[in-house]
Amino acid sequence: MLEKLKAVEAKYLQLKDKLECTDPASDIGEYTRLAQEVASLEPTVELYKQYLVILSETEDAKELASSPDSGEELRELAKSEIQDLEQRRQEAEAQLKLMLVPKDPDDLRNVIVEIRSGAGGEEASLFCGVLYRMYCMFAQSSGFKTEIINSQETELGGFKEVSFNVIGRGAYSRFKYESGVHRVQRVPETEASGRIHTSTATVAVLPEAEDVVVDIDPNDLEISAHRSSGAGGQHVNKTDSAIRILHKPTGIVVECQDERSQYKNRDKAMKVLRSKLYEMERTRVSGEIAAKRRSQVGTGDRSERIRTYNYPQGRVTDHRIGLTLYDLENVLNGRLDRIVDELSSYELQRMIEEEL
Repeated sequence: MLEKLKAVEAKYLQLKDKLECTDPASDIGEYTRLAQEVASLEPTVELYKQYLVILSETEDAKELASSPDSGEELRELAKSEIQDLEQRRQEAEAQLKLMLVPKDPDDLRNVIVEIRSGAGGEEASLFCGVLYRMYCMFAQSSGFKTEIINSQETELGGFKEVSFNVIGRGAYSRFKYESGVHRVQRVPETEASGRIHTSTATVAVLPEAEDVVVDIDPNDLEISAHRSSGAGGQHVNKTDSAIRILHKPTGIVVECQDERSQYKNRDKAMKVLRSKLYEMERTRVSGEIAAKRRSQVGTGDRSERIRTYNYPQGRVTDHRIGLTLYDLENVLNGRLDRIVDELSSYELQRMIEEEL
């Protein structure tokens, strides 16, 4: 840890020198960038200096406590000081470890959540509806807003697929652990014999790339309008307002039909496309890192089963960290905080161990 902190301090001093030599009038962009980097490193460097003082004072106190030349009263005083310094050292170390963990640059972003039915036919579609409701309630309780982007409803009130925005500072940090396969075990509404069925739905969570420069060549897009489809609704199948966009280089297809206006649907579809392309680039860049981090729980593979919702036993199990809660009703009502907090703590501890 000390070696990493020394490197942080050296980088801080180097950036500070550059900042002092940069004229904001001639290059405001570079000056702002340097100022932000210096400001971000300063708390770590200041705490590191305090930590070094604590280590030095601890050594002095230990020397005093063990010296035969010290009187009994002075030795007892030194021992008491050592205890106080040890507590301060542990607190400073814990803070420094957190400061050394790389921050996810996407944590503060809005997110786009996509839920698709998997194995299980109509029951899987109904489960998609349950997950959608759960996430909307979780978003609301977290102070975020939701806005539907696209949906394909079924006759029984489920979804073949549904995608929606979660809008609010820090949304990605709370939703990013939800990517993967979700499994439900229950007696379906469509089952007359009362047998328990297992169905699945896949969830994908994308950081919204609204404020990120994603280069999209208009010539790479194939855009078509068609009539909305679904289980019903006043504007379904009446106007060519639904938009389908194919990004030819990647084969990504995005559809949006929730708005009555073709232009609004196009804007939403482009937002989803930008986020998908941004996520592809993010995955490519972090590929080598991800290969080394086999224990990562963050942005899980969509083919990985991450959680099971067992209705007969009222049980929810997150398989990545072995967490089981007998609190299914509350979880399905959007009370996901304990699960998300446990996943965040697990991932943070793993990253601390990896960094150090």
